[in-house]
Amino acid sequence: MDLFSRTWSELLATVENLADADFARPSGCAGWLVRDLVCHLVIDAQDVLITLVTPADTEPTRDAVTYWTIDEHRPGDEDPLAALTVRLAAAYQDPALLKFHLDDVGSAAGRAARLADPALRVGTQGEVLTAGDYLDAYVLEWTLHHLDLVAGLPAAARPSAEGLGRARELLEAIAGAPFPAAFSDTDALLVGTGRRAPDAAERAALGKVAERIPMTLG
Repeated sequence: MDLFSRTWSELLATVENLADADFARPSGCAGWLVRDLVCHLVIDAQDVLITLVTPADTEPTRDAVTYWTIDEHRPGDEDPLAALTVRLAAAYQDPALLKFHLDDVGSAAGRAARLADPALRVGTQGEVLTAGDYLDAYVLEWTLHHLDLVAGLPAAARPSAEGLGRARELLEAIAGAPFPAAFSDTDALLVGTGRRAPDAAERAALGKVAERIPMTLG
């Protein structure tokens, strides 16, 4: 729960410190500008708010690891939600408005997370999780998107070591195998999710894990 709050706060602070020109730069999400990614974070924050006020009275069906599924979209497939996000982001025009909206909704999501009972069962996407597991799963989301946000911004603040470490643990659990110890947490996340292709030496070191990547999480 605390790590959710810290990784989310770090991400919000990094967006707040962006210059207007940064919003037109490419992000680490293929095909998305930084403004598109920030708009996606607004939608994510809304999802967190909705989920935390959607209690469930049945047993959990997912946890922080099984919350994630492997997206079957292939390169070139059209994702309607992704296309909508790009159009919505372009409609903001002024980056200050997008910053304001993220801060407004994002701050509310952060407060809701801090107030949530970790044992509360919540429903989302037809599944049931405890609030603690749901928020733990989002540590991976926030950390990956923080890396996406700063991919082309060398001066911007990076994700914390704690967030990177937990995100790697979650990704390894999803993969069902650890990444080589020689991989930094950042490299494990970027290579594991296809944000960066491994070089020949890295692919050899991956061994059987190479068969499971890249993982596109949905």
